[in-house]
Amino acid sequence: MILGYVRVSSKDQNTERQIIKMKELGIEERFIFVDKQSGKDFNRPEYQTLRRIIDKGDLLYLDSLDRLGRDYDGVIHEWKFITRDRGADIVVLDYETLFDSRKFKAMGDLGKLLEDQFLSMLSYVAEQERKKNKLRQADGIEQAKRDGIKFGKRKIEINDSFRVAYEEWKAGVITAVAAMKKCNMKPNTWYRRVKEYESV
Repeated sequence: MILGYVRVSSKDQNTERQIIKMKELGIEERFIFVDKQSGKDFNRPEYQTLRRIIDKGDLLYLDSLDRLGRDYDGVIHEWKFITRDRGADIVVLDYETLFDSRKFKAMGDLGKLLEDQFLSMLSYVAEQERKKNKLRQADGIEQAKRDGIKFGKRKIEINDSFRVAYEEWKAGVITAVAAMKKCNMKPNTWYRRVKEYESV
């Protein structure tokens, strides 16, 4: 069985590029496992499902090693679990000519040694890249704060039409629905403004 694993770090990121790659390899959609979750650990629902079903002789494709995970020790542990405990194979598309577990298996014990060294190197590089990205992000946020950029939820501006609608609604002259229509607001926006207005 040929499987694919796709991961992005958050729900608003797009998985399409990775999924297209998997389909081009002839992997059926039902065998493409997709998580929209951080790679800091392996408690991801689709990955855990994949881990349970992968078996001897199966072939798993990853777009890049950091799609499997970003934790140095964890990546090595999971790789060995899939290739050695389960007897499946992994191909990392970014390093396909170098990193295909089938090639290492063909070399016997020497292959295991080379695979361990290569995997350690790639995992280390992926983890260092993650640390650098976090540091760059923190530096960027600090610089933005120094430049006066504020982070967090934007405070909703309370205008006169809202105040009039609010007072009429509070006095029982109009319903909340009518007040929302007057202000051209959706319910969640209306009640958020009400809460903010009442807390002033």
